[in-house]
Amino acid sequence: MNADNTSAAKATRQGKARILMVDDHPIVREGMAQLLNLYDDLHLCCQASNLKEALAAMSACSHDLAIVDISLNGESGLNLIKIFRARYPTLSILAMSMHDESLFAERALRSGANGYLMKQEGTRNILLAVRQILAGNVYLSAAMHTEIVQRMVAPQGDRPSRIGGLSEREFEILCLIGLGFGSTQIAEKLNRSIKTIEAHRANLKEKLQMKSGRDLVRFAVQLLETN
Repeated sequence: MNADNTSAAKATRQGKARILMVDDHPIVREGMAQLLNLYDDLHLCCQASNLKEALAAMSACSHDLAIVDISLNGESGLNLIKIFRARYPTLSILAMSMHDESLFAERALRSGANGYLMKQEGTRNILLAVRQILAGNVYLSAAMHTEIVQRMVAPQGDRPSRIGGLSEREFEILCLIGLGFGSTQIAEKLNRSIKTIEAHRANLKEKLQMKSGRDLVRFAVQLLETN
């Protein structure tokens, strides 16, 4: 754990989201710290280079967001994300990697991340990802979002007309259902109550003309299948 983690854990910073950065490259961690700490609403207070340091940092400081590289010098960042999700259900998690989003984004989301960002992204997209996730939303790049949308609205039967009437939040929840998440997991991922998610699912069943929850899950999974 970084030398300043202990003092950072004791610091009180009103109005700032506390962020943990987990990456095995010091230059990446320091670069992210310099970027995010420029802004009044963000504070990258702790850094870790591996799973052990990351867990110690989480115990020492209450974080709002963890940014996790999915490759940690022989360790699995996806495994760390799973551990974080199990131990800290309300923690927002952004997976970051040099690996192709089309191959790893869904795996990261299934592991418990709230979003996926490639290291090649520019400053604007990094800030967008961080703030969207802290606001309780799921973040994917515009390209990945477009890919999922194209899967879901591909002209098969009456899909376009049925999907078109959904709100942005309902569409997001439908995507998560299609990725295999249950109501409890979706509630944790979006920082909403289970009751709220169940209400959205009920609305989805009505708008999509589904008779049961099982039908809704089947529909969502089929929409995400590659055409």
